[in-house]
Amino acid sequence: MQAARGTSLSDDTDRPAVPSHPRTGRLRLVLAAVFAVLYAVDVVSKVLAVEHLTGRPDVEVVGDLLVLHLVRNPGAAFSTGTEYTVVLSCIAIVALCVVLWLARRVGNVVWAIALGLLLAGVAGNLTDRLLRSPGPLRGHVIDMFMLPSWPVFNVADMCINVAAGLILLQAFRGVRIDGTRDEGEK
Repeated sequence: MQAARGTSLSDDTDRPAVPSHPRTGRLRLVLAAVFAVLYAVDVVSKVLAVEHLTGRPDVEVVGDLLVLHLVRNPGAAFSTGTEYTVVLSCIAIVALCVVLWLARRVGNVVWAIALGLLLAGVAGNLTDRLLRSPGPLRGHVIDMFMLPSWPVFNVADMCINVAAGLILLQAFRGVRIDGTRDEGEK
């Protein structure tokens, strides 16, 4: 009966499509786990910063090297573009969608980690922009870590920067998001 329908075991054209990378499911799980853990760490750290640092003087963690200093940042990195908070929020939404779209093709563990980090960082800061004062799309991002001669930052910012480093590493190594290598790379 199967042969009559054209689904015999000897007919390769009727077999279900097999993913080109059988590890794709596991890699997506790695991406999701990295995202979930770091997004949670970012959100919790911001809640704790607001709760424990509001109205308090700076807290020295490692002398002057690492100080907890609460900042509500309406702008982008280094507090640039503070008058473009809504635009930055829209860019973050687009970036989130692009990362989710790219995640469908992940075929390499370094790419899975990089995309999970990037997703956590973008989502963490976007959450502030959507839910914090002064209102949706205009919310200020909570920053709390201060190093000497460096702008105040948060866990989401660290995730974005580490993701950028890993993405650059993969680009220099010639490893595409699906795990294949560029032509001419060994």
